[in-house]
Amino acid sequence: MTGKHDPCDEGAGSPASPRLWSVDEHLADVLFAAAPLPPIELRLLEAQGLRLAEDVHATADLPPFDNSSMDGYALRTADTVRATDEYPSVLAVVGDIAAGAGELPKVGPGQAARIMTGAPVPPGAEAVAPVEWTDGGTGTGQAADAMGAGGEGAEVRVLRPVAEGAFIRRRGSDVTAGDTVLESGALLGPAQLGLLAAIGRATVRVRPRPRVVVLSTGSELVQPGEETGPGRIHDSNSFTLTAAATAAGAVAYRVGGVPDEASTLRAVLEDQLGRADLIVTSGGVSVGAYDVVKEVFADYAGVDFRRLRMQPGKPQGYGRIGGDQGVPLLALPGNPVSAYISFELFVRPVIRTMLGAPDVHRPVVRAATTAALRSPAGRRQFLRGRYHPADGTVSPVGGEGSHLVGALAKADCLITVPEDTTAVPAGSAVDVVLLTD
Repeated sequence: MTGKHDPCDEGAGSPASPRLWSVDEHLADVLFAAAPLPPIELRLLEAQGLRLAEDVHATADLPPFDNSSMDGYALRTADTVRATDEYPSVLAVVGDIAAGAGELPKVGPGQAARIMTGAPVPPGAEAVAPVEWTDGGTGTGQAADAMGAGGEGAEVRVLRPVAEGAFIRRRGSDVTAGDTVLESGALLGPAQLGLLAAIGRATVRVRPRPRVVVLSTGSELVQPGEETGPGRIHDSNSFTLTAAATAAGAVAYRVGGVPDEASTLRAVLEDQLGRADLIVTSGGVSVGAYDVVKEVFADYAGVDFRRLRMQPGKPQGYGRIGGDQGVPLLALPGNPVSAYISFELFVRPVIRTMLGAPDVHRPVVRAATTAALRSPAGRRQFLRGRYHPADGTVSPVGGEGSHLVGALAKADCLITVPEDTTAVPAGSAVDVVLLTD
């Protein structure tokens, strides 16, 4: 997954190097080799939420035949020209036509056929009079509230003129055979799936959901529901990142609490590679003595660890396990806020790229900060915030610490402070990355 920046550049692979990479450089490298997954054929409901990998053309007209848009009577318009409530047109009912009917009666002068919504318009008929415009075919002169009476042999009184083509849905008025009804890249929601079904498609070629394996490392981690004990904490990263991957459109697999043991991590990796299109790790990418993620991934060519000019989330790793055609890897820092922000900035765009989505990045808006902000020189700061679209403002939430998960849970956006800015007065406009879908 080596990108357009050569990993042999000064300090690219050494944590002790003074080289610091920008957020944009790292993102460019991460996305350089990311590509949409090969398309697969899925049944319609299995394809919901995915993107088309083909143009879809209609093979028939839609509707496929002229049909009635109302319950009523199919008739000739000339027979209703002078129809009024006082002097209705009296027509002989020559038959009933239900939706799905095959054999249709012919409508001649002075005749009508009772017809249901969606039923084919019979030969000779030029329009449909809704049942409310008739006496319901009872022959009593009452406005019928049911279509149960008035079958073959009865009469119907039409109480007003009916224009040609009235209440008829013409063949091909929605879709014409040969039309491109959906283009490659279209997101398949309920309406799109309904259209595919309507034109007779049972399956469709789509970009599949990437399978993302989430590994959280650290011997201090204990699974939720278990007692922590001295020096132990509950594993939250694997839940946060797995949920984030799912929300981004992936099929995510959580592998939590891998201890800081190189042999164990190697075994877990080998076990998970077979079901992964992308591996995401958290923890073990800094300069500590027990940062086994770096130790283990040093065995794989093409995995690069670097430091970025950002806060939080300075240490990052990326590459492929198994060479240029291997499984992509994104190694994130272990602090909860750092891990989540790194996911939003780097992992989510990779997942969205694999899905074939055109909108791989979160939307960014400008808003006025309600409080003064400070940021370290030379670092792009990402502060948690709450966005108020009604007045175009944003409020910081919590402090700057990369462990503050309580504040993170209250945030719906990230406030960005550029690298060359150390202080932002209250009321100033800032870039805001929206985190809500």
